[in-house]
Amino acid sequence: MSSLMTGKERAALRAHANRLSATVHAGQHGITGALLHSLDDALRTRELVKVQLGKQPDLSAKEAAGQLAAAVKAAVVQVIGKTVTLYRHNPKLERKPGAAPPWEV
Repeated sequence: MSSLMTGKERAALRAHANRLSATVHAGQHGITGALLHSLDDALRTRELVKVQLGKQPDLSAKEAAGQLAAAVKAAVVQVIGKTVTLYRHNPKLERKPGAAPPWEV
């Protein structure tokens, strides 16, 4: 479910994202290797992650979202203000029937 996500799937993920707080914070240095590493780790364990962007005069939030998504092979679920929500399915995560999704744990 990368960029080939349906509108219905994206809407469901947006609804889940409403209850999440930002897991990854981009500082004044923008998109760095350390930021991408943190984001990759968060996506691997949680799949649905919010990123709070810092002040980056050279990039709009949508442009930053696109760059982050491309760098970690994730899909942009939504961009609201300076907050970006990304999703990347991890088939290796253990899922129990009826259990909460990984981002709610």
